[in-house]
Amino acid sequence: MSERKRHNHRNLKIWKLGTEIMKDIYDITATFPSKEDYRLTSQLTGCAVSMPSNIAEGSARSDKSFSNFLDYSLGSSFELGTQLIAAHHAKYINDKEFEAINNKNNEFEKMVIGFIGTL
Repeated sequence: MSERKRHNHRNLKIWKLGTEIMKDIYDITATFPSKEDYRLTSQLTGCAVSMPSNIAEGSARSDKSFSNFLDYSLGSSFELGTQLIAAHHAKYINDKEFEAINNKNNEFEKMVIGFIGTL
């Protein structure tokens, strides 16, 4: 029986980009009105934290299980993209902020999809 391969999540580019996005979301949502604390702010930060967290948790598992956790992370990224559109529409984030974080999120999605293909 072969030894199970482990991934050090802290060395993975997808985890690093996920934590960068998470920090960006915390910075952006800090300016949101307090009425959004339990709505959009909570949704955005929840997704953003979930993205690198699922990578970290899955990295300690088998490749098959890790792939499932990467799928969860990807789903959170897709959800984040939708909520960014809502925040932009509500004028909580400007065009420049939206474009910057949306581009990072799109890059994250491409990287995760590519990484899943290597497992």
